[in-house]
Amino acid sequence: MRRLLPRPGAAVACLAGMASLSGLLSGCTGPAKAQKPNLGSGKIAVLLPDTASSTRWESDDRRYLTAAFKAEGLSDGDFTIDNAQGDPSNQQGQAEQAITNGASVLLLVNLDSGSGAAIEANAVRQGLKVIDYDRLTLRGSASYYVSFDNVRVGKLQGQGLVDCLAAKKPSVAKPSVIQLDGSPDDNNSAEFKQGYDSVLDPLFASGAYVRAGEQSVPKWDIQQATTIFDQMLTRAGNTVDGVAAANDALANAAITVLGNRGLHGVPVTGQDATIAGLQNILAGDQCMTVYKPVQQEAIAAARLALELREGKQPTESTTPVSAGDHDVPSVLLTPVPVTMGNIKQTVIRDGFRTLDQICTGRYLAMCKADGLT
Repeated sequence: MRRLLPRPGAAVACLAGMASLSGLLSGCTGPAKAQKPNLGSGKIAVLLPDTASSTRWESDDRRYLTAAFKAEGLSDGDFTIDNAQGDPSNQQGQAEQAITNGASVLLLVNLDSGSGAAIEANAVRQGLKVIDYDRLTLRGSASYYVSFDNVRVGKLQGQGLVDCLAAKKPSVAKPSVIQLDGSPDDNNSAEFKQGYDSVLDPLFASGAYVRAGEQSVPKWDIQQATTIFDQMLTRAGNTVDGVAAANDALANAAITVLGNRGLHGVPVTGQDATIAGLQNILAGDQCMTVYKPVQQEAIAAARLALELREGKQPTESTTPVSAGDHDVPSVLLTPVPVTMGNIKQTVIRDGFRTLDQICTGRYLAMCKADGLT
């Protein structure tokens, strides 16, 4: 995972050499406020998309962005974090309210590129700087994009499924695979699919694997995902050897359907390293997830937002990423595959998840059996 270099200044000195925010959360408090630098003017407004597509937005991004802003010397009144709860018109209203309240920088996680581009165009017209956070807005007006290498995320999922099938189904000559893709209006979904297709398509083309079904899930909606997967599984004759699911929430929907059909232990992929995803791995119902260190993404976005707010030239190195009609300078962080064998060395070590969160109820015995506790 790529490490971000701290900028000079006491407010961020405690970040040096850290792979996570565990130290930040406990050790960067009073001194940062006492030595608050001249931060320019205007608030920083963060617009999150929903609570349905993934638990990460409220459980991870909100806490890490808050911690990162405060580590940079901001107080509670210097930034806002709102969630659109899946409603584009609500997100547009939140953006307009942020502008009215004096925002100078907008961090946007769009609900779709169309509504996101409209929000960004309005913000730029009124003199704001915009950062696409986690999701790229196609044909938008963002000055920068901060995310993960999402094609790499998909490749890790695809290779993870191949590895799990080889380990769990070695006697199956032509494993059948169902693909449960993310929302078609989310650019990240397209990149995840590009990644796992690059691994799986050659296997389908050669006849080594059989594609038993594939469908995207509008708006990452879990209820629709459950219905869609149930229908694909029925068409596949209630038989499947592996599932390429675009994230942990969709993976959990597939696992629920499989369990209801008495099909346990089918290798299923995911991403986001959610608590439910990690518990599914413990139970043997999900073979892997992809850990995206959100704390590092939040740190990068907060620093970039502060530099734009102060009118400074950003110091972080960037990579050009196409937004359809132009390239956007982008900070792309490195995702990490997680299996039963490295939960402790990744998400637990970084403080992203805790054993107390994972090892609850029936999973406590599994944690002990697998040496996590």
